[in-house]
Amino acid sequence: MLKEPVSYSIADTDVVRLIQVTDPHLFADPEAKLLGVNTAASFQAVLNTYLATEYPADMILATGDISQDYSPQSYQHFSATIAELNLPCHYLPGNHDDPRLMSLHMQGPHLFGQQRILAGEWQILMLDSTVRGKPGGYMAEQQFALIDAAIKAEPNKHVLLVMHHNPILVECSWLDQHCMSNGDAFLKRVSQYPQVKGALWGHVHQTIDTQYPTAEGGIYLMATPSTCIQFKPKSSYFALDGLQPGYRLLELASNGSIQTNVYRVPGEKFSPDNDASGY
Repeated sequence: MLKEPVSYSIADTDVVRLIQVTDPHLFADPEAKLLGVNTAASFQAVLNTYLATEYPADMILATGDISQDYSPQSYQHFSATIAELNLPCHYLPGNHDDPRLMSLHMQGPHLFGQQRILAGEWQILMLDSTVRGKPGGYMAEQQFALIDAAIKAEPNKHVLLVMHHNPILVECSWLDQHCMSNGDAFLKRVSQYPQVKGALWGHVHQTIDTQYPTAEGGIYLMATPSTCIQFKPKSSYFALDGLQPGYRLLELASNGSIQTNVYRVPGEKFSPDNDASGY
């Protein structure tokens, strides 16, 4: 049975404004580091960078790998930090997350784990691409059923699909082992719905903006940098990039078009260490 969505009345009915944050990899200890980067500090720096813009976003999408150590405290830290933005935050799990702990400890008046969001002329679907105990992803039939039922329930709304894993290969051979294993089938199936305009994910710790061609003109495919460490693009072996942590802003127009940009923390404060303890 299709569950009721979270619905928003958007002030500017022509545009839905989103901020995406992804892969913060937080620890119970706020001083802990991942490959030389203090993930709590880098997450805070990303949010501060956004706040400095005074951009009027309508909501936040958090696309997984909230925790690095599966601790209740890591989810509590996320909840407390994200509350500073005073915006509704919709989240989904990544391969480093425990969905049960997420639901128990990501609590607050602005935190939502529901899979359907209605805003303006758009329907946003927060999909679960995780496979318990594995770093790679898979889009299960239950998620396809959700997509189908949601579109049938709101056939006149444009659709943004949001997930953790990448449905396309990113030309990093070590990282592509951990993609969505049925990504080709996923894109082929969702491309049959003209309502689907975009797909958004995290996981790969780098920026991707490309198109999946369809009869209706294409699905905009987007990956977003982590709020902590970055993976070097097109590397055959595990390698870190020196680019700073970042986030993505998206504007979903009432005509179905998507405008988006990635923004990063200014300066060079966060420098990863390839030789530090592993990812």
